[in-house]
Amino acid sequence: MKTLLKLLAGLVALVVLLAGAGLAYLFLTYPAVPPADDVRIGATPERLARGQYLVENVVGCVVCHADRDWSRFSAPVVAGTKGKGGQRFGFGVEPFVLYAKNITPAGLGEWTDGELVRAITAGVSRDGTPLFPLMPYPRYGKMSRDDIEAIVAYLRTLPAVANDPVPARTLNFPLSLIVRTIPAAASHAPRPDPSDRVAYGRYLTNAAVCADCHTPIDDQGTPLPGKEFAGGTAFAPNGVGLVRSANLTPDAATGIGTWTEEQFVEKFRAYRGQAPRTLEGNERLQNTEMPWTYYAGMRDDDLRAIYAYLRSLPPVVNRVEKFGR
Repeated sequence: MKTLLKLLAGLVALVVLLAGAGLAYLFLTYPAVPPADDVRIGATPERLARGQYLVENVVGCVVCHADRDWSRFSAPVVAGTKGKGGQRFGFGVEPFVLYAKNITPAGLGEWTDGELVRAITAGVSRDGTPLFPLMPYPRYGKMSRDDIEAIVAYLRTLPAVANDPVPARTLNFPLSLIVRTIPAAASHAPRPDPSDRVAYGRYLTNAAVCADCHTPIDDQGTPLPGKEFAGGTAFAPNGVGLVRSANLTPDAATGIGTWTEEQFVEKFRAYRGQAPRTLEGNERLQNTEMPWTYYAGMRDDDLRAIYAYLRSLPPVVNRVEKFGR
């Protein structure tokens, strides 16, 4: 009996030792990204104009890092909250609960431009904390370095809004460990010439993170193979109701295969300069995560490029029931 106990004790000690060594390796090796660049980004008029366009209409910064009015259609950003952070992601029993950080000058504090570039494109915070990829740094890391620098320059000009401390995130095991392995060095590519509408549309679609919402996922949150842009991802806007994303592939029966370019552009154009209406009663169960008034600010030519890219995709049959319970 004593021999058996000694063997069991030795086995437990070995397991503990191996687990400790594995954790030490994980924390010492990951996140595996290069140090932040020592760079200071000049705020030229051209760079600020490009950054404003991207931040205000394309990449989603001021949709996630702000308060949204969920009592109104498409939940527009509440005036005076742009960039202040605090928006919660995750409701009820979730594997994670996240809070958007304050990205106004009041929250960025002593961050250097290089640290901001690294966070946006490689997913590592100033103190080395790995960011959860709900912040779509894998997408932003594929954008041109010029566009990322324009975004950083413009964020520096946002009105400072005090909103600290933003609540800490909660990542349940094993996400708390897995998240360390996700950040990776950026793989910047030049911005395509807008004359190549499909290539430029692909670039804009990546920057606008369209696929993340319009690609169905399995129970583990992994995109389903062969279903990119086919829609059906379920959302509960602000924890209320249920809405599913649309099929954006050119399937004629279930996607946008019968849409003309003008119909596609007009779908966005219709929300320009419009105050989203207040939803009453059960209408709030059929709100949408899609920030129409935000993307409506994209230029017509850019929307046309996105349309051209979406029409180049393989059609996928996936009939989506938009609303449900």
